[in-house]
Amino acid sequence: MQLVRQNEETFSKGTRAARSRARRRTAIRAAAAALVGCALATGCAGGADEAVRPAAGQQPLQAPPARALDSYATQLKAQQAQRAAAARRWGLAKVPLAAPKPPAKKPVIKARKGFEVDQQEELGLPPVFTTIPTKDKVVFLTIDDGAEKDPKFLKMMSDLKIPYTAFLTDAEIKPEYGYFKKMQSTGVTLNNHTLHHPYLPGLSYARQKHEICGMQDLIEKKYGKRPTLFRAPFGNYNQDTLKAAKACGIKYAPIWNAEAFVDRMDYREWDRDIHPGDILLTHFRGREDWKGTMPDMIRMLMKYLTDKGYAVARLEDYL
Repeated sequence: MQLVRQNEETFSKGTRAARSRARRRTAIRAAAAALVGCALATGCAGGADEAVRPAAGQQPLQAPPARALDSYATQLKAQQAQRAAAARRWGLAKVPLAAPKPPAKKPVIKARKGFEVDQQEELGLPPVFTTIPTKDKVVFLTIDDGAEKDPKFLKMMSDLKIPYTAFLTDAEIKPEYGYFKKMQSTGVTLNNHTLHHPYLPGLSYARQKHEICGMQDLIEKKYGKRPTLFRAPFGNYNQDTLKAAKACGIKYAPIWNAEAFVDRMDYREWDRDIHPGDILLTHFRGREDWKGTMPDMIRMLMKYLTDKGYAVARLEDYL
């Protein structure tokens, strides 16, 4: 019996010792956790006045912006590859240059010096201008009247992503209004070039207003949007022209600084060259009038512009 009691006492002492060691380990772990928590949460390990530094895992995550940048770069490469393929398909030796982003603050457009009419500013008349104020090496392609309706031209411009602005005359477009509806669906703005393409300064104010407002009404009816841009036929106008244009809702009356044909360029300036911001004119024409087609004209023009380091930008983005 005495041996049994001794064994029970020995077992009891061992159990109490094991429990005591366990309690000490638990207390040590709790103290360590408290110290770590204090250091991370309050900065107490370095003093009350020391700035708290977040744990590494709490730093702002940089991965999403990096992924977005990589995605944007990938998208640009894909777009460039598409443009290169389109250039080869349409017979261009070089890929047309892409225009920079349009300015967030639009340039102030005024009538070109020498192109004003009497009381231009006092009457708030639409300015006649040939160039957009910009330092970017961009030009603006505009196409007049609507006589030629080449489906290959629409496809080419869409494939190459070349922006342009159309100035339409009803006498030329009315056999095929649908052609210009397709053009509009690609993002091209359809603007006013009068109903019948007359020499406007030879007409009375009332007749000029009929030519301009009549084309405004037709474009709104056929294409759903009333233009704010007007180009006088032949680039000829007088004060009555601009007064009528304003009365019809026109804000700008751009003309051009250079003209593209299928085989050459013509220039307004004495240096016979293009300049940043120049407005370029060409026409809807084909083999009946030119030594080639509209795609031939675009091939010539894009080689000319690309060799000079110019891109084609969208006129409306700068107005």
